[in-house]
Amino acid sequence: MRKCRISQSKQDRLIEHFIAGTTARTAASLVGVHRNIAAFFFHRLREVIAYELEAESEACSVARLRLTRATLGFARKANAEPALLGKSLHSVYSSVVEKFTHA
Repeated sequence: MRKCRISQSKQDRLIEHFIAGTTARTAASLVGVHRNIAAFFFHRLREVIAYELEAESEACSVARLRLTRATLGFARKANAEPALLGKSLHSVYSSVVEKFTHA
């Protein structure tokens, strides 16, 4: 994360635990940070992921609307599925977290 006082290595380890589904308190003791810091870090990661998923879903719905309007005259409408439906939760977490932590 951009405005974080935790070292990059500890951030990376916390992200690994977040993706693995470890609780914040357990991750804090394994990484060596205070439990409140780990809980806040996990909270911020969830906010970033929610923001990214919302932005992607808006983009997909706009694309779906454009495709539907373009194919309105045809009998068969194009099926524009959102990109996230085929992905597992782990891949969504890791791609969003990687995007925002290494920027």
